[in-house]
Parts: sequence; structure tokens; C-alpha cells
Amino acid sequence: MKDILHPICLVIAGLGFLFLLRDLKQNRRESSLVLLSLVYLSSALSFAISITPIWIRIDSVLGITNIAVPLAQSCVILVLVFQTSVLAHWALPPQKARRRTRLFGFVGVGVIVGLFVLFALLTPAVQRTSDFATYYVHDPAYKAYLSLYMAAYTTAEVYLGVVCWRHARQASNVWVVRGLRTITTGAVVIMGYCAIRISGILGDSFGFSVARFKDIAWFCGDVGALLTLIGYFLPTLMGRVEGLRGWSRDHYALWRLEPLWRALQAAAPTIALMPAPSQIRELVRFRSVSFLLYRRVTEIRDGMIELRPYLDPQVRAKAENRLREQGLRDPDLAAAVTAEQISQGISSLRRDQDFAEPAEYADARLSIATTEEDMQAQLRIAAHFTPPVVSTPISQPAARAAGQTGGEQ
Repeated sequence: MKDILHPICLVIAGLGFLFLLRDLKQNRRESSLVLLSLVYLSSALSFAISITPIWIRIDSVLGITNIAVPLAQSCVILVLVFQTSVLAHWALPPQKARRRTRLFGFVGVGVIVGLFVLFALLTPAVQRTSDFATYYVHDPAYKAYLSLYMAAYTTAEVYLGVVCWRHARQASNVWVVRGLRTITTGAVVIMGYCAIRISGILGDSFGFSVARFKDIAWFCGDVGALLTLIGYFLPTLMGRVEGLRGWSRDHYALWRLEPLWRALQAAAPTIALMPAPSQIRELVRFRSVSFLLYRRVTEIRDGMIELRPYLDPQVRAKAENRLREQGLRDPDLAAAVTAEQISQGISSLRRDQDFAEPAEYADARLSIATTEEDMQAQLRIAAHFTPPVVSTPISQPAARAAGQTGGEQ
């Protein structure tokens, strides 16, 4: 059973650690993130050491039969230390969280030292055992070893379950709540593993055996650990999903606004204070374009201001009547009319034809209070915008020269 579940848990823990590495490089001083990364790293090590081929290799290299057992279980103790420390940093003020983390660390180191001391007192095994717990169940030193390990394990899981359930009732973020409840569920499932292992200690004294439940013990331990890892990872994962969603939305909005921006920038080059970077390059590099999108929204609005003296009042009136008859209503009506006004304004600017009483933009009647609302308004305008046909007018000096040439002929 464990050789089936351990590799699955190893993959999940390893992927979790690798997933956090990028954030860890950017926020090395964030204690909770460092501790959370160590949760996944130590968890991955515990599962890796417990896989049979790796276990055998470790025993062979170190020359001590079953030495992989205290090594793997020491990693489990580290997992518990880091998990409880993460909760401390999530829930407590920084100074109190650091004190709590030091306390957990001292207790964890004490338990690990005790495990290795008691392991050294075990009767040496002739060969690697298929089930370490069953093989040593009658050894007094092993009873002390397992009692110490299970006392630390059970106490930590009860603490995690109670604290996470309590914090889940107070948290406001839905994914934090779900993550904390998943951790609580994992802690409850792990209690099945603890109950079977503790029963194994008692069974030798009271004349019963739990050997037939060893697969259930491994199942509860691995599934509970997996649920705990998932619970810690849910808020981080969903935060990354939200970030990816925002990244995708910004790139899509930037692409949608491109034709409108280019038309305005060609008509009024001064709106762009600096050259815009290539969106394709930013996309390939997986970079955020939130600032570029903010610039684009601002520059489009600046371009519309530049066009304001060239807006024909009749164009707005005719466009509103026509589009209203087609069934458009605000905000789409205002966006479609504004798109036509921009196209007409660009053409008028090229002809240097301004108006004594220019029209207001149709979308001026909409309430736009934030940059986000402005971006959404511009996206609606861009959906209706058609760039005017480019025609190069003949300048006055060229026209006079052409007239003189024609007269001479």
C-alpha cells in the first residue's frame, strides 16, 4: 500500500515545493512563505526516503539496517514543526509568531534526538523488515520509540485540527477557509493512523494484534498527509490562478485596445510619452502588462481629448438616432456613437477642419469613476471602432505649385 501511495504524495509535495520556489526567490524574508516551502520540502523527503528502493539504498550506503526509518520520521517531525509554525505566522503578531516558532523548533529537535537515541537501543535487525512496526512490536526500546513519535505526531495533529477549524470560522477569504478545513480533515484522517499505531503498542501488553490493519494505517497516514498538503496549498494555488486570470485579462484587453490606440496615436503622436514595448515579447516572457494597460487607457483618453475640437455635432446626432433605431441602449449605444465620433474626428483632424461648437463624446454621459471602469468603457468603444480610411491630403504649397505648373503648360 505505502509503495503505491508514497510516490503519489512525493509528486504532490515535490510539485508544491517547486511551485513555491518562484515566490520564495522574490520574498525570501517572508517567514510564512519560507516555512511553507520547508513544509513541502521536508514532506517530499519523508515520502522519498520511505519508498522501498530508496530505503534499501540508504541502508546500504550508511551500513545501518532500517536507518531510513528514523530519517523519514525525523522529516515528518520537521513537517509538523513547519506546519504549526506557518499557522503561527498566519494567525499571530510577528514577534509572538517567532517565539512560537522557536518553541516548536526546540520541541521538534528534542523529539528527533530522542528518536535516534531510542533507535540506537533497538536490537539490530538482521535484514530490512517489510513492516518495521510489526517486527519490533515486542521490543521495549521500540515501544518507547513509537510512544515518543506518536505522542509528538498525535499532539501536533490535534493542534493543527483545532487551530485550523477555529481560524476557518474567522477567515473571510473563501479559499483560505476551504484550505483550513481541508487541513482539519487531513488531521482527522491521520488520527486513524495514530490510533492503529498506538493500539499496536497497547496490543502487545493486552494480548491483541493490529498487524492486519497495517495497510489501513498507511492509507490513513498518506491520505491525511495529502489532504493537509492540499489544504496548505489551496490559498496559494488559487491566488496564483487569480493572478493568471488577471494576467490573461490584461493581455486580452491590451490586444483589444490596440487598433483604437494606434489610430489615436497616429492622429496625435504626443499622447505617447514613450515607445510601447512589444506585447508579443511581454507575452513570451510571461510578464505582466498591467502598467502598459494603464498607460494605454490613459493615452487613449488623452487622444480623445486632442480630437475634441474636431467632433461634428451632426455626426453624433445622426449616429445616436440610427443606432437607437437598431436597438442599441447605453452603455453600448454611447460606446458605438463614441466610436463613430472618434473615426470622424480623426478624419476632420487630417483635413484641419475644427468646429466652433464641437460635440461632446457620447460616453461623457456615463459615470466613469475609476480606471477599471474607463478601461471597460474603452473596450466597448474599441468593439465598435473602425479606423477611418487614410487619405493623404495635398498640402497648400504643393497645390499652388501644381496650379502654376498647369498654367505654364
